[in-house]
Amino acid sequence: MHHKGTSASIVQAAEALFAEQGFAETTVRQITSRADVNLAAINYHFGSKKGLIQAVAEKFLEPLCDELGNMLDQRLAFADGKTPSLEELLEMLMRALLLVNRDNVNALSVFMRLLELSYMKNQEELRDFLIERYTEKVQPFIKLLRLDSAPMEDDEFFWRLHFLIGSITFTLSNFHTLNAIEKREFQGSAEVEQILHRMIPVLSAGLQARADKTYFCRL
Repeated sequence: MHHKGTSASIVQAAEALFAEQGFAETTVRQITSRADVNLAAINYHFGSKKGLIQAVAEKFLEPLCDELGNMLDQRLAFADGKTPSLEELLEMLMRALLLVNRDNVNALSVFMRLLELSYMKNQEELRDFLIERYTEKVQPFIKLLRLDSAPMEDDEFFWRLHFLIGSITFTLSNFHTLNAIEKREFQGSAEVEQILHRMIPVLSAGLQARADKTYFCRL
């Protein structure tokens, strides 16, 4: 949804605050103050803070899904019958994230914080919104990920997929701290683009690792 006028000002203010502070930590009063509107304007345009969070999520997730879908369509159009490998698919995902972040400096921060929020208790409404709105759009990508992954049961692939999401979330949410540690320990300093690309072989190996049906718990 494209917002104009007052609603666009509210979304822009909320997005910046969410990226800086997080969703739970940002108050409606802070948003109205930055957007220079009253509380009634948020209720009128979005119904509630939850509705505003969904609007901010859409602003990021719509172009992300579009970028990923376009890359996938182009790759499949010139595939010569060959499906893309895990490394190619993960490269597409990282490129899509970076392209969206290029056009919106808050994108990666919002994405990271949105994922964190969606896994919290009492966020069923947000999870339902994300599933209903975006499952169909990302399903072709996920199916191809599974196709080149090691053979495994559905529940195992569910966990592997969420390990992948968790790795990306952790890395993005702690990027500045990790970068500071690298600079202190190795006198190096990496950009977000380098870090995301470094993750590809690790994430790919995790999905291609043989699934063991026997699990042991030693006390």
